Amino acid sequence: MRITDIIKELDLKVISGNSSITNEVTGGYVSDLLSDVIGNAREGNIWITVQTHQNVVAVASLKDLAAVIIVKGLQPDSDTIEKSNIENIPVLSTETDTFNIAGRLYELLNKK
Repeated sequence: MRITDIIKELDLKVISGNSSITNEVTGGYVSDLLSDVIGNAREGNIWITVQTHQNVVAVASLKDLAAVIIVKGLQPDSDTIEKSNIENIPVLSTETDTFNIAGRLYELLNKK
């Protein structure tokens, strides 16, 4: 499934990284610990987190993640937005909490 489909289905807002929103998503990963994401997220995953600083984009780029969803209406700082655009990592946001957006993403990615 493409990021554009997920944006539409989950009513996500695109903050930055627009040039890569047609990328494919292979799964999801939920964590707020950068070291956990580095150790366990897989290429093509969409990462759900409350973190908003630029290291989120650095980790997403390192792991070749498809995108980052920031939950609970939190907004990334300007450095994060700039890095996202440079690294072509879409940063998306939602007012929804982590539990609910993860469940909805799981259902969406596992439709038969």
